[in-house]
Amino acid sequence: MGTMSTGGPLAVAAPAKINLYLRVQRRRADGYHDLDSWMQKIALFDRLAISLRSAPGITLKIDDERLPADATNLVWRAAAAFFETCCLAGKISGVGADIFLEKNIPLAAGLGGGSSDAAATLLGLNRLCDFPLTAATLAELGLSLGADVPFFLFPAPAALAGGVGEILRPAPVLQGYRVVLVNPGFAVSTKEVFSRLSLTAETKKTKKTSPVAEGSGCDVSDLVNDLEAVAVAMHPEISRIKDRLLTLGAAAALMSGSGPTVFALFPAREFVNSLAGIKEYLRREFGSLVFVTTVLTGA
Repeated sequence: MGTMSTGGPLAVAAPAKINLYLRVQRRRADGYHDLDSWMQKIALFDRLAISLRSAPGITLKIDDERLPADATNLVWRAAAAFFETCCLAGKISGVGADIFLEKNIPLAAGLGGGSSDAAATLLGLNRLCDFPLTAATLAELGLSLGADVPFFLFPAPAALAGGVGEILRPAPVLQGYRVVLVNPGFAVSTKEVFSRLSLTAETKKTKKTSPVAEGSGCDVSDLVNDLEAVAVAMHPEISRIKDRLLTLGAAAALMSGSGPTVFALFPAREFVNSLAGIKEYLRREFGSLVFVTTVLTGA
C-alpha cells in the first residue's frame, strides 16, 4: 500500500470549461450521443479542500445550500468510487475523506462545474493516497460519473473530444481573447435539451467537423453548437444575450454545452480597458451573473 498524506487539507482548483465547438453526431443505442467538440478550460474555479481521515466514510460540506452534501452529490460519488476501487484492488483500506467545496461556477450552466468538481476530487484523493490509481483507471472512474469528467482529468488545457466525451486528444489553446460569460440565472436540463434534439439529429444531412480537426487553426467564425437552437427555443433570453454580446463588439458569441450560459470572445488588446464597463452593462441589462476571465494555457 502507498503512503498517505497526514498533513493539512489539500487545496484543489476545479476549472470551468466552454465548448468552442459542439456537434452532435448521432444518438447511440445506449441513449447517449456521440459528439465532436473542442473544449477549453477557463480561469473560473470551484475550490476543494480535501483531507484524509483514519476511518472509512466521507463527509462533505458545501458553501452553497442549494447543493446536497450527501451521496447524491458528484463529489461524494467520486470519493466513494475512488475508495471502492482502491479497496477492491488492495491498494488502500480503512480510510475516508473530509471534503469542503467552495462553489463559484454557476449550477446547471453548461460550464461543467459538477464534472470538474468530481475530477478534482479524484485527482486530489489520488495525490493524497500516493497515486494508487493510474490515469487510465481514473478516466474510467470519471466516465462512470459523467461524460465531461474525463476532460477535466485530462492534463491538457484544451482538447478535441469524441465519443460521449471520453475520447480525448490535445487541441490548440485559444489565443488572443478575453472570455466574457453571461449566465441568466436559470438552470437548463441537459437531458431535456438532448431529448428534444434527438428528434432531428438522426436526419441531419451535413456534418461540419471542427476547424481545429481540419488543421485550419482557431478561426472563431467557425464556432458552432448544435444544442443552442434547442435551448433557445426553450429559453429565448439566451438568444438576446448572444445578440447583445455581438453588438458590444465580441468577435464571437456562443452558448456553452447544453446552456444556458453564453460566452463571448473579445480580442484582448482591443478591449483591455473596456471589459469592466461591458461587464457592468450586461449585469444591469440582464440581471445576470457575468464573469470576465481568460482561458487556461497550462495543465
